Amino acid sequence: MSVLSAPARYTAVRGGDLTLDQFGGLLEAIYESALSPAHWVHCLELIRAQFAGNYVSLIVRHGTGDDLGLIVSASGGQHIVNPGNPYLEMSPFTGLVPDKLVTLGDLLSETDWRASQYYRDWCAPRGVFHVMAVDIGTRDGGIYGFRITRPEGSADFSPAEQALCKRLLPHLKRALNLHLAVNQDRKVNTLYSQAMAHLMVGVIVLDERGEVMECNPMARAIVDLNDGLRIVGNQVEATYANDNRKLQQMIRGALAPRATTQVSMVEAMAASRPSGKVSWGLVVQSMEPDQWTEGKHRPSVAVFVRDAEGKAHPPVKLAQQLFQLTPAETSLAIQLANGLSLEEAAEALNIRRNTARAHLRSIFSKTGVRRQTELVRIFLNSVAWLGSSE
Repeated sequence: MSVLSAPARYTAVRGGDLTLDQFGGLLEAIYESALSPAHWVHCLELIRAQFAGNYVSLIVRHGTGDDLGLIVSASGGQHIVNPGNPYLEMSPFTGLVPDKLVTLGDLLSETDWRASQYYRDWCAPRGVFHVMAVDIGTRDGGIYGFRITRPEGSADFSPAEQALCKRLLPHLKRALNLHLAVNQDRKVNTLYSQAMAHLMVGVIVLDERGEVMECNPMARAIVDLNDGLRIVGNQVEATYANDNRKLQQMIRGALAPRATTQVSMVEAMAASRPSGKVSWGLVVQSMEPDQWTEGKHRPSVAVFVRDAEGKAHPPVKLAQQLFQLTPAETSLAIQLANGLSLEEAAEALNIRRNTARAHLRSIFSKTGVRRQTELVRIFLNSVAWLGSSE
């Protein structure tokens, strides 16, 4: 964990009375945190400064067993709260009613607090005495602990400060829900991108000006070859003039406004390669905007690139599990799926031709196919390729 100082443009005001600018500054920091976990430390530091606390912590995940859990804290440069809190389960603030703000006085007396092992062994050595706490429930059923603390000798949290915290809580809850949604979308998009790459399909996304917004790993590998397709000045181009004229025409067509957003433009072409290898297969497809994104910087065109000559290498273990083959049979099947003849595959695997034939007969028996072309088809259409590593 790291701690950031509160920015100079934000000045904390003790108590619950904030100007609109000050309240807006807190909300800005809270919603920025929805975009990236790294922003939470900055957000918590602003809240700590506003409430004159010595610590503000967001308990993301409680520790279990060898897992120390995750606590994001801001402490104004003081000693950082150790996320591996072995006393956390002993805290009177564990298992709170979700979304209900409490202070120490709502749960137990000062005498009982001072006598508790949690206070003696954990809080007192770290200068924690006054506590304001809430467990925030998210849409997915998760619970995030939010804690603001002050040292002994400081004033307890006033009713006005509690009221201010309650005003912030709905925004913290929304930011956590937004963060979960954004993070889930990122993970799903990454998974789709990896799946396309494993299937040897490159994807180049262009904005409304026809400029490259992003490439998946396969597309990046293809353009880096500079063999028939390249990116120049943030524009995707074909090497040969005739191919490039056709590609640019297709991109312009995909960018052109259409009478209805229900119809997308899809066109295809082959782009020759100076190396003499099989041409790249290209498909250009428009991505229609919605009412909120039209005219703004947004994904507008997808260029799909297929390497018809490339060889894929699915994990042998996955192919074995799918087709119940031995390791030797699987290796042979993969060579055949990549376009080698039986003789070429035997040579590549350094086995006798008769051994390869015996393996092939066994493969036919286990997969239920009768011809080598059928074997190639079922292998190429199997999900084994999706398990390839980058």
